[in-house]
Formats: sequence, structure tokens, C-alpha cells
Amino acid sequence: MQKDDIPEQYASTDYVPVTLSRPECMYTSCYCEENVWKLCEHVKIQNEGTFDHIYAVFISNERRMIPIWRQKSSRGNQPVIWDYHVILLHKSPTEQSFIYDLDTTLPFPCQFDVYVKEAFQSEEFLKPAFWRKFRVIPADTYLKKFASDRSHMKDATGAWRMPPPPYPCIETAESKMNLDDFICMDSHVGCGNVYTLTEFVHQFGKM
Repeated sequence: MQKDDIPEQYASTDYVPVTLSRPECMYTSCYCEENVWKLCEHVKIQNEGTFDHIYAVFISNERRMIPIWRQKSSRGNQPVIWDYHVILLHKSPTEQSFIYDLDTTLPFPCQFDVYVKEAFQSEEFLKPAFWRKFRVIPADTYLKKFASDRSHMKDATGAWRMPPPPYPCIETAESKMNLDDFICMDSHVGCGNVYTLTEFVHQFGKM
């Protein structure tokens, strides 16, 4: 990340959680959960294991139909309807939090309130089937608990729907595949805390 890329809100601090520019990040299209896992891994290495205020955020709902605007795959001003999406959240020690989304056309990072306004917009005119929920997981927990064998990206013949990342599958001693536990928005399942959009904004938005 070049000096000019550092958001103004970070200028008075020595701590910038993600020092990579967007082109420098490990990125594989349609593998947002792994892209964010790699960002969390970078933060761990960069800050020698310090994870204060860094979170992986899974966005989905019971029907796995969530609209998100300002995505690179959007057509015009229309939202993309994802089954789920994953972003990185930095709850800043200052009054402004930041979102890191490698699939957005918004800045990287983007101020939390700007991202919410532009990418999530309002649920006032959305049918309840499209209301978003947010599973917020501390980065350290995400690195320790998440596992994916990428089977969800294969069709019935075993062929890849989209090419996989170039590195080995992410797994833990306990699991080779638990992606569904992270996508699930039942607060009794998996790790982290589940919020509605209103709760998410109240918890992490500008105070």
C-alpha cells in the first residue's frame, strides 16, 4: 500500500490493518470466503499475531438470497443477488470502521458508513426474503475454525464451476469442510455473532 492509499482516518495512527493494495491481495473470483481468510492471515503475519478489532463477516439469510450493490459483477445500478458474500471488517480505534471487499467497485478499504449506504442501501423497500443478516467472526477464530474442501464449487460431474485458488484447501484438525456453518444465519450454529442489518450498523457504524 502506497502512502497516498492510506485513508485519512488512519493518518494519525501507526496501525493500518491491511497493508496490501487491492492488486496485491490474494484473490480468486467466487471464493470470497478464502479471499478474506487470506486477508486475515496477512493481518496476523503483518501484526505478529495481533487481531484487535479485525473480523470476517459472512452475509447471507435463510434463503441464501442477498442483494449487494456496487459489486464488480453488477450490471449498471442493479444489485448482484449472492447466496452469500464475505468481507473483512476493521473496527477502528477511531470513530470510523472500515470494510475491505475485494469484489466491490467502492474504495479498498471503504469507510463503513459509505459501504453500508452504497452496497447494502435500505431494506425498507426489500421483500423480507432479501433482508440481509451478518455473521461477525473475530479474525483469529476464523483462521482457526474455517475449513473448505471447495466441493460447493463443483457440479454434479465433479467439474469446477469456477477455477479454484492456486493454494491447497484450507482445513483444520477438526474439519475439512464447515462452510455451511459460517453461511448459516442461525445464531445457535457456528461461531461469532449474528446481526440484522440494523443491529450490524448500530454495533459497528460511526458512533
